[in-house]
Amino acid sequence: MPRAAARALAHKQKAYSLTSFDGFGLNEAITRAIAEEKYTTATPIQELTIPVVLSRRDVIGIAQTGTGKTAAFALPLLHALAADPRPPVRKSCRVLVLSPTRELSSQILDSFRTYGRHLRIRTALAIGGVSMGAQVRAMLSGVDVLVATPGRLLDLVKTNAVRLDGVECLVLDEADRMLDMGFIHDIRKIVAKLPIRRQTLMFSATMPGAIAELAAHMLRDPIKVAVAPVAATAERVEQRVIRVDRPAKTAILVDVLRRETIDRCLIFTRTKHGADKVARNLRHAGIAADAIHGNKSQGQRERVLAAFRKGEVRMLVATDIAARGIDVDGISHVVNYDVPNVPETYVHRIGRTARAGAQGIAISLCDGQEIAFLRDIEKLIHMSIPVSARHADPRPSKHGSAARHFSTRSTVDTGERHWHHGGQARKQDRRQPPNGSPSRGIDSVAFLHRNAKSQRDATQSPHPRTGQIKGS
Repeated sequence: MPRAAARALAHKQKAYSLTSFDGFGLNEAITRAIAEEKYTTATPIQELTIPVVLSRRDVIGIAQTGTGKTAAFALPLLHALAADPRPPVRKSCRVLVLSPTRELSSQILDSFRTYGRHLRIRTALAIGGVSMGAQVRAMLSGVDVLVATPGRLLDLVKTNAVRLDGVECLVLDEADRMLDMGFIHDIRKIVAKLPIRRQTLMFSATMPGAIAELAAHMLRDPIKVAVAPVAATAERVEQRVIRVDRPAKTAILVDVLRRETIDRCLIFTRTKHGADKVARNLRHAGIAADAIHGNKSQGQRERVLAAFRKGEVRMLVATDIAARGIDVDGISHVVNYDVPNVPETYVHRIGRTARAGAQGIAISLCDGQEIAFLRDIEKLIHMSIPVSARHADPRPSKHGSAARHFSTRSTVDTGERHWHHGGQARKQDRRQPPNGSPSRGIDSVAFLHRNAKSQRDATQSPHPRTGQIKGS
């Protein structure tokens, strides 16, 4: 065979082995389950991580959400369990997976069960929000794979319902999120109870200093796998910002949801109370919506998620507990009702849409107090997010028809604002920034802020009778 042809064949075989699941040498029962799920080509994080995990090396995996990280560790770990079958040890597990939220833990367990459906693998789930009794009983005879949240796992360890001295592999999924949620001390307590000789896999969308320090203490000579820039947002997400007055956010949100063609929409708020309030206001406006957050019981959260997945509820209002771990197909829109004050959280939130090659839209409602947050986000993602015209509550003011307000009919595309005063509309040409270019990014936010300030100053004219300025 000519050398050129031989090199071409070797390159073709190498490419096949890297991208096809058949090329990893996984157990036949696992590849059959993968085929039944219609998976044919490995994602970048999977093709780089699976061979390393199979070689029993420690791994630090950096990839943004929605890139297939769960399969990247579940498939090779199932293969290792199948290659060395052993009866589970009482109250113990061979593989321990820690994740920050109940929803993500449930989904990880589902993935293990899906990929290992043709294997005799015993699994269990240990999460908060439900009775410990069933979890204690599930661990009595031991399991191969235990997926847990850190707090509930420590509760089970303290009551001697779970032993950690038999763990062969520890997986930390969404490590940076666990840091954000304050689990770092729980993780250290758990690691102290594990065998020193073990395999450790750490997966994260970002790598802050505290996580890097934790990895240095937990992992032995790890292989680092990074398939995307730490601050990258999904390429297929169309990002937009709407500049609003804080009291008008709900009215603008209703207007946006009615104008957009939405399959499913995740709406993020900063607080649990805020999530309930937004969902309640949407329902009052005739838009079916529900809320999910940490104060909901596990049963309530599961019912809401099931309704969202089925399309029975198309608008789901959530705190950042849902920023990761809720893997629902067909989320066409993400709306940041509250702009996150941690820039990385923005990346995780909008990563809920545009999954599996689909397109998505991310809309952020930014009020005056959140401009700094928006600036930090743009610095992190190295891009300027288009900003549409400033909006205020389109509803009549409670102070009477003479009150002046912006109309939500005004957008950056119209080139003008509609003013309402005493029931009569006047058009006011929108001034452009000094360079005459369309408003974009944080520069346009600053311009709109200055413009709004000048308009407020204009209204501070002396009273025609008293000569005094209102509020002085």
